Amino acid sequence: MAETFGVRLQDRLRELGPLCVGVDPSTEVLTRWGRPDSVEGLEFCALAVLEAVTGVAAVIKPQVAFFERFGSAGFRVLERLIQEAHDAELLVVADAKRGDVDSTNEGYAQAWLRDGSPLAVDAVTAHPYLGVAALRPLFDAAADSGRGVFVVAATSNPEGRSLQEARTFEQERVQEMVLRTISEINHRDDGLGSFGVVLGATREAPAFDIAALGGPYLVPGIGAQGAGVKDVARLFERCEQGTVLVNVARAVLFAGPERRGLSDAARRWRDDLLEAL
Repeated sequence: MAETFGVRLQDRLRELGPLCVGVDPSTEVLTRWGRPDSVEGLEFCALAVLEAVTGVAAVIKPQVAFFERFGSAGFRVLERLIQEAHDAELLVVADAKRGDVDSTNEGYAQAWLRDGSPLAVDAVTAHPYLGVAALRPLFDAAADSGRGVFVVAATSNPEGRSLQEARTFEQERVQEMVLRTISEINHRDDGLGSFGVVLGATREAPAFDIAALGGPYLVPGIGAQGAGVKDVARLFERCEQGTVLVNVARAVLFAGPERRGLSDAARRWRDDLLEAL
């Protein structure tokens, strides 16, 4: 049986620290870099970030939307990025936020979590708004192949709060329901579970005991979205080392396009996060 994603991730975070660098080659980033908003600019940006953060960050998180906008050519760049990241021994979390009815999730699972797929990554993000149980094909595929899934619980954007803090029929907030359900799945196995949640650093602590998840956290909202290292430390102060993966994207990418600037920015964030966590 393949080594689980949770175990691999925790080992890597304990070795290199909690930094995840978002690979977000948006129009804004490419313009700042003086590069064309084209497939060529996309490829230059993605591979430059990978080269600069190898050995600094434990994980990269390509935002699939910025590749998808160029169609098949953009996906070819994403496939290359995934392969070269794995060759460099970085873990890859695809920020695809997939999630549908269970039959459709079978297809998403085959794309992102199946051995042999050109898009196969270490973990993929998913949203639970067609039901957490509908994500079962993703969970099963991840368990079979030693990969992981991060389910959206509470995002860093303010627009998400009305939905994520709404109450279920049982009067439980949606974000707490997601956290509780993922915790129940994780606690079926020994060691750190492979099913995590997305919990933004701009949010207040939920009613759920964060230290009891039994799996990893993927934490957006740092830098450009307003949260800082102290917010991460406050929110996750009781969590075990190697369970909190903090994504920084624009605050690193805006230091480009020079590799030295990107690498220096990533190191600063890594060191600050290591000290805080």
